[in-house]
Amino acid sequence: MTNPLLSGADLPCHAAIRPEHVEPAIDQVLADNRVVLERLLAAHDTYTWDKLIQPLEELEDRLNKVWSPVNHLHSVCDSEDLRAAYNACLPKLSAYYTELGQHEALYRAYRQIADGPEYARLDPAQRKVIDNALRDFRLSGIALSAEQRDRYKAIMQELAQLGAKFSENVLDATQGWTDHLDDEAHLVGLPESAKALARQTARQRNLDGWLLTLELPSYLPVLNYADDRELRRTLYDAYCTRASDQGPNAGQWDNGAVMERILALRHEVARLLGFHDYGDYSLATKMADSPDQVLAFLDDLARRARPQAQRELDELRAFARDRFGVDDLQPWDIGYYSEKLRQHRYRLSQEELRPYFPTTRVLPGLFAVAERLFGIVIRPLDGVEIWHPDVRAYEIVDGAGARRGRFYLDLYTRPHKRGGAWMDGCLPRRMLGGTARLPAAYLVCNFTPPVGDEPALLTHNEVQTLFHEFGHGLHHLLTTIDYLPVTGIHGVEWDAVELPSQFLENWCWSREALDLLAGHYQTGEPLPEDLYQRMLAAKHFQAGILMMRQLEFGLFDFRLHHDYDPARGGQVLEVLDAVRRQVAVITPPAYNRFANAFTHIFSGGYAAGYYSYKWAEVLSADAFSAFEENGIFDAATGARFRESILQVGGSRPALASFVEFRGREPRIESLLRLSGIAA
Repeated sequence: MTNPLLSGADLPCHAAIRPEHVEPAIDQVLADNRVVLERLLAAHDTYTWDKLIQPLEELEDRLNKVWSPVNHLHSVCDSEDLRAAYNACLPKLSAYYTELGQHEALYRAYRQIADGPEYARLDPAQRKVIDNALRDFRLSGIALSAEQRDRYKAIMQELAQLGAKFSENVLDATQGWTDHLDDEAHLVGLPESAKALARQTARQRNLDGWLLTLELPSYLPVLNYADDRELRRTLYDAYCTRASDQGPNAGQWDNGAVMERILALRHEVARLLGFHDYGDYSLATKMADSPDQVLAFLDDLARRARPQAQRELDELRAFARDRFGVDDLQPWDIGYYSEKLRQHRYRLSQEELRPYFPTTRVLPGLFAVAERLFGIVIRPLDGVEIWHPDVRAYEIVDGAGARRGRFYLDLYTRPHKRGGAWMDGCLPRRMLGGTARLPAAYLVCNFTPPVGDEPALLTHNEVQTLFHEFGHGLHHLLTTIDYLPVTGIHGVEWDAVELPSQFLENWCWSREALDLLAGHYQTGEPLPEDLYQRMLAAKHFQAGILMMRQLEFGLFDFRLHHDYDPARGGQVLEVLDAVRRQVAVITPPAYNRFANAFTHIFSGGYAAGYYSYKWAEVLSADAFSAFEENGIFDAATGARFRESILQVGGSRPALASFVEFRGREPRIESLLRLSGIAA
């Protein structure tokens, strides 16, 4: 039987891929790559870009074409068999990349090119590839002894497996809890859209009544709108104790030991490589210079935002007490009374906005915004294999009519799909036979699906999420760099990678942009001016609380990795409590186990890097201020952003790209203003 992962097709054959295809395909590609690598190294005494680095890029590309769709399907169509196949490949892939990073002959070949006359003849992007590779050899342990290299290899293999286990535990814990209700009285206060989803979820599982889950489209409406306080507490308790030793499923998918082991191994590998700690190690590939700089940045923002956050919480407590007689405001009350206060103060709720943001209007509007900003056209792409009937595919064409990239859009929550929203590369741009191959991307969200015959209706917050992920997608797709290690988002410093995504969110607040993407799903009526003005008035509602929440996450992550002590266990809760004493204005109950489901840092790429969201937001806010100065759809400014930021990818330092666009280094004032933090 032909293995679809080895078919060589332009785009992945998603519908044909089965779990039994995965391990044989990986085994074959890894074996072939190893043979070709040794042949390349033995064939020459003097190495050049064309004789070594270009062929190596082809090896990496072939492996990516096999693993990328497997990794993606594991996230969006998980099953027991696929999970087993995925996990069986993780140690093999880890071992392969460790071999490359510690391959002395390969290192000497790169060193020879870097030190030889050809280096000066290469273009800047090629030199960046070589410089990054030499850095990564060091970070992979090229200077270690044989015994230390073996230990490094074992650590990286175990970390890969632990990261996957952490994510799987969170998925299983999220989907392993439901609340089946047969009395609609419990749902008083919930928007009709949320009740309809609960009814549809119950029917899909052959149940009567309503079924609530811990997926965000089900969970958040309960926390924000349900009058039944006990119901809010029930869902809060289940959600904040996922994958832990607490809550209704205590111990069933507990990530406690997984986290401790991950932290210990990260610290060990950092020390092995000569770094003081994992926080120090993580900055080797980021814009920030030192842990002290990161902590000072976060502490400074916290100092600026905390007084405002405390005032906002005091106002909320007074409102709940005076209007509703609630003297003991609890975490499961915060969202509910915040919505009441928002409606009281601004006559506005997210649910009031939802009818104006059907996906049938939002998607064409999003595409129109991107088209006006960057001189592109986005159109449906037919004839490609998808993994679920809800998925759609599109292609991007530039102003000259040339195709620039393709992307898949998977918008709605469903069983066996990892929560959250993300962009992932499917194929990177690279040269094939003298022609640039079109890049491809996966854009994934978990919005409320369509109910009945009506289109899916998004909250304005969800519209911002969609714009955010699309910004990542444009960074990957609009690149003009042809070298795989620095094309698109590849090679971009991690604390700058959020720049295009956060940048694009700003158009969700522009009247001119909203006229393109907002319209009542029944009448087509544009967003009323009165409603828009109330949106603007409420834009910075509880901005201080929101800022402090993000800073709490960032400080917890960085201090957890920077201050880690291998001689002591149980530091996760200890560090989290210390950070909360420093910055939190809302203190959760002692049984809260937020960290046990913090996938960004324990199974994503944000370990000792969650601060990147705020760091990059300084860049994105200051970049957007150029459009405020020149016009929200100013073509020249849009072209400059495309050329200075999106097209160059990781081919040069992110700061150099920003300075080329803005004409100066970034300033924090735009972030504070756009975030609603008082001077």
